[in-house]
Amino acid sequence: MEYVGEHLLPGQIGHFFILVSLIASLTAAFAYFKAVQATPDAKAGWLKLARISFFTEVFAVLVIFAALLHILYYHLFEYKYAWQHTSLSLEFKYIMSAFWEGQEGSTLLWTFWHCVLGVIIIRREKQWEAPVMSVVSFAQFFLATMIIGIYVFDVKIGSNPFILLRDSGVLDEAAGMHVNFDVTQPIRADYLTMITDGNDLNPLLQNYWMVIHPPILFLGFASTLIPFAFAMAGLWTRDIKGWVTRAIPWTLFSVAFLGLGIMMGAKWAYESLNFGGYWAWDPVENASLVPWMIMVSGLHTMLIFKHSGYSLRSSFLFLALSFIFIVYSTFLTKSGVLGDSSVHAFADIGMNGQLFLFLIVFVWLPPFFAAQTNKHRLIITGVTLILSLATYFLAEKIPGFPLYVILAGIATYIVLMNKLVPSVKKEESVSSREFWMFIGSLVFFLAAMIIIFQTSLPVFNKLFNSNKAPGENDEFNYNKIQVLIAFVIGILTAITQYLKYKSTDTKSFLNKMLVPTIISAVVATFILIVVKINYDVHGMGFLINIWLALVATVYATIANAAYIWVGLKGKLKNSGGSVAHFGFGLMLVGMILSSSKKEILSWNTSGIAVPFGEDSKEKTGENLTLVKGVPMQMNDYMVTYVGDSAHPKKEQTYFKVHFKSKTSNEEFTLLPDAFVNYKGNEGLMANPSSKHYWNHDVFTYVSSFYKPTAEGDTISFKPNSININDTIFYSKGFITIEKLAAKDNLPVAGFSKSDTGYTASVKVQELNGSSYSSDLLLIRNAGKTLYQTQDTIMAQSLVLRLEDAGANSVTIGVKESNDVLEYLTLKAYKFPYINLVWAGVIFLVIGSVVAMVRRVRLLKLKAA
Repeated sequence: MEYVGEHLLPGQIGHFFILVSLIASLTAAFAYFKAVQATPDAKAGWLKLARISFFTEVFAVLVIFAALLHILYYHLFEYKYAWQHTSLSLEFKYIMSAFWEGQEGSTLLWTFWHCVLGVIIIRREKQWEAPVMSVVSFAQFFLATMIIGIYVFDVKIGSNPFILLRDSGVLDEAAGMHVNFDVTQPIRADYLTMITDGNDLNPLLQNYWMVIHPPILFLGFASTLIPFAFAMAGLWTRDIKGWVTRAIPWTLFSVAFLGLGIMMGAKWAYESLNFGGYWAWDPVENASLVPWMIMVSGLHTMLIFKHSGYSLRSSFLFLALSFIFIVYSTFLTKSGVLGDSSVHAFADIGMNGQLFLFLIVFVWLPPFFAAQTNKHRLIITGVTLILSLATYFLAEKIPGFPLYVILAGIATYIVLMNKLVPSVKKEESVSSREFWMFIGSLVFFLAAMIIIFQTSLPVFNKLFNSNKAPGENDEFNYNKIQVLIAFVIGILTAITQYLKYKSTDTKSFLNKMLVPTIISAVVATFILIVVKINYDVHGMGFLINIWLALVATVYATIANAAYIWVGLKGKLKNSGGSVAHFGFGLMLVGMILSSSKKEILSWNTSGIAVPFGEDSKEKTGENLTLVKGVPMQMNDYMVTYVGDSAHPKKEQTYFKVHFKSKTSNEEFTLLPDAFVNYKGNEGLMANPSSKHYWNHDVFTYVSSFYKPTAEGDTISFKPNSININDTIFYSKGFITIEKLAAKDNLPVAGFSKSDTGYTASVKVQELNGSSYSSDLLLIRNAGKTLYQTQDTIMAQSLVLRLEDAGANSVTIGVKESNDVLEYLTLKAYKFPYINLVWAGVIFLVIGSVVAMVRRVRLLKLKAA
């Protein structure tokens, strides 16, 4: 059957070039492999084939990228990817966000960065091109299998972004949303005419951070492959030491951009998510943090080796584990195993077996390169294939079998590497820089292992059919350990740069440390006494740990800033390490201060209690309900819900909230927004809005709101006849008629001498709460009502009207209705010193880049 309106050419081009990418990457990997093994005469031919294949791969990836972008840009809903991730109302700036929202698009982004980095290696790393690019091309081959989308027998290999909607098995889902045909019948030739819109990009992701954060993060992911490839190349070519010098700049690049990508995600969370912070120890966040921490450890052990000859084995191990944990984080994110514990995880799309295979192959790749001979490598290849197949068939039958395979691979690598890599027999001096750098690297590595163990509990539960929970307070379980790590790392970061490699003169060391130590002690004392940290939520013991961590991180910040002038004579181009350490310390100081001194501003003083439900993270007492147009006190501000506006195309409301300081002339307006997430079960979602100061932020988000329905109020008044000083009860309190007066002269248009006017003074008393006054007016003539007023007590959702009046009695009409109350419930925090976190990140990245540039210049000078 020919289907009307389908645009098949972009998909056909995409399909074809996926196959080209798959074949070209495998060919490049094989050709580079042969180039390493070949004689000098044959090497040139293999290199030529490898380069042609890799550049073909690059071209194929660019075409795939362009084809998918074309499908998304023109909303070609005949393709599942376009229907699933876009809509006609999706703004142009979010088309790229839709590109990498899905698993296939994010894999393409990762592949694209591998292409870019590979081209740079081919141009710059001539000596190491063949072994390094063999690893890079092999990784590209595996990423290509992730998007090929074919079945081998009953095993699904990859998920193709160019699959048609009618072939995807989700037309029944489409029918429930935007299609009005019967999906139980054969698909009609003109089915596209009935698809009126796409499924849209998740509203949570319609944010400018979604445009810029994933590219940087995936550049960081991709960059971890390069130091790993250099380490494997060193093992493979038996140049056990020479690879380190070439790998250090790449490692610095990876530390800079993976760290930047992670913290851009934290900034996005701070600006756009309503959990009131920037880091929630989310499993997917942790899975990206752990490789960065291991990479930092590897960077420092490489520097130790470069200057002293120690820690080469540790460098091999750390760089291998850094990339392996990147692959593991891919498994965690894409397998669906974290679907119930992370807001970032993708749903399972039936590729768990392939993801496990991806992980197992790269776990066993280091032993392959560390093997002594080609015969041994062949044996390890066979073992890897057997274990991969065994994992597929035995994973469900033998609890924990995949974990045993992974641990066996790591253990095999350590054994083979230790046999191959020499160690320095001479003992290190306790006064040397390398000794304490190694201690710091080891502590940082162990901290990463603790984080990944806690993060992997859902995986362990799946592997062992158990149900172990991390504890009631998951965040505290992480913090109580990591705050002690911060103390140790802070102290080591402060003192290590003042030490010399191999040995340090004690007197000289103490003289250099004296001034930074005194300044740090003064600053830390000032913070503890004047600024104060009284975070007692988890007891005095945890508070003392926070104090210790603060002192240590202040010490790290000031000592490294001082070292730029004391140790490096102010030469900024040589001070990349100190700048990075300064930024790291500053970031930790900001994290400790902003988290421990975070203050709730929105304590409920309005008397209006909005129930959030038992399962909600929100507490009524911590949320202030604002009635539209009514100023209410919030800490040192008078806050007014001024108004709101709707998104022109989406169910999204933007609120205008005015703050006026009670202690100064300052006033400002914040614009938080909220929407009901129609693509999930999260209910009301909110994008925060903040007022930024140099020393704190006022952070707000909408926790609930109510607007009268378009149909209007349909509840009628209930008449109540009572005497003066009697009361009428309503759901939240009672109403008292305090005074009634007859008038023969009222300033009302049309009032004549034959008319009779009545005014009633009414008091509304909320039970155990506020009281409100109201004046009602009624004009009658010959028993007929000519004019009457009604008064709305918005804070009580109450409308009053004077129905009738006599000498000492009245009839009051009472109506309780939510439609009279337009309100907004706001959660507000004060985040002190949050800008120290972001400033620290900037300095950390700048310092890493400066150090990288310096290393590259040194390599050029050495080559010259």
